[in-house]
Amino acid sequence: MTAVLVVEHGAGEGPYAVGDALRRAGLELRHCRTHLGEPVPDGLPSGVAALVVMGGPQDAWSDQGFPSRRAELDLLRSALAAELPVLGLCLGAQLLAEAAGGEAFRGAAGPEIGWEPVRLTRAAAADPLLAGSERTGFQVLQWHSDTVDPPDGAVLLATGERYPVQAFRVGGSAWGFQFHLEAERETVEAFAAGAPEEARAHGGDAILAAAPERVAALAPWRDGVLDRFAALVAARADHTRTRAFFTSRAADWEVRFPDDGPRYEAAVAALELTAGQAVLDAGCGTGRALPALRAAVGGAGTVLGADLTPAMLRTAAAKGRTDSAALLVADCARLPLPDRALDAVFAAGLVSHLPDPAAALAELARVTRPGGRLALFHPVGRAALAARHGRPLTPDDLRAEPHLRPLLAATGWDLVRYTDEDDRYLALAVRDR
Repeated sequence: MTAVLVVEHGAGEGPYAVGDALRRAGLELRHCRTHLGEPVPDGLPSGVAALVVMGGPQDAWSDQGFPSRRAELDLLRSALAAELPVLGLCLGAQLLAEAAGGEAFRGAAGPEIGWEPVRLTRAAAADPLLAGSERTGFQVLQWHSDTVDPPDGAVLLATGERYPVQAFRVGGSAWGFQFHLEAERETVEAFAAGAPEEARAHGGDAILAAAPERVAALAPWRDGVLDRFAALVAARADHTRTRAFFTSRAADWEVRFPDDGPRYEAAVAALELTAGQAVLDAGCGTGRALPALRAAVGGAGTVLGADLTPAMLRTAAAKGRTDSAALLVADCARLPLPDRALDAVFAAGLVSHLPDPAAALAELARVTRPGGRLALFHPVGRAALAARHGRPLTPDDLRAEPHLRPLLAATGWDLVRYTDEDDRYLALAVRDR
């Protein structure tokens, strides 16, 4: 089951309607209750496809009284780097802004507590979560004294009279809501009980009395937004797992295996490329094969490197691989290329990380001309790789010839060469139709 990590900062700061939406989408909630002393994960936990950071009484801009602050900022930065879907609410939104390069600070207008109006901006009409709303204004639950200056490039999605930043998006998959989008009637009761002095000072009885009507009015829009977030998490889960795995490893990927270069060059040579041809490195990672591919097709040829993980491509660019190829953030099962555009495809380690190998191999066949070649490569063989990871070979290993040959045949390829030795794995196939 795909999991969502929910970071909580207080007994009354549960996920409420957010949790309901995630469960409706078949997602598992993993709770990190920092107020109970539970440690914030060091890096993205395995199997986690999204991050939700709830509100709390702490200040996002200060370590005082907030021992988990730095760890939460690091976790948010990891999620942003891997493009995990992120939802930050109140304190969580402020932490998101800080993690992304913005700033949280004490609001000059004083505490904003109670049912207050916010309105959507024009940009919200094109937002994946907020688009399609027939209304632009809502009464929402506010309970905060701090505000934010979002990072450069953030998209302002909702604004208010006292505090102009009420909702924003960072990149394509991280949202911060200053107000309590998760609010249900129980939320209001928990906040009033957890902060009785604030409640008394800001008309807590009236806030509680208005809760049933306000929650009922907000619920259809709120649930639509949260259901879209949950659907996005579920739809991206396979991509998210891949990005989460490789993002943290991108910077030192080649350092771990410094002697593999000659094996890549030999595998590229097996494609028998000629000057002027077009070749794709599918799942190119840090681009180790790209210089050899460029040398094979010459200056008149076309070399593309496609990978799902932006961090890998950033490392490739830092290593100067853009001199050899154009780099694309792309899913190898949905390539932005026309039919029969390529003469060859090189894929190192790709098959093991594909959620749907048949779909990806069929897509690689679509973009390759008849007679074009495919090289499925790894710098060590199956047995050596299994030993490296401390596990035995499994009978259902897709890369074994009895499994791979029919899979290739079913997706438009004819396996013409198969090598599985300790120092190399290479399956060479030809586009057959």
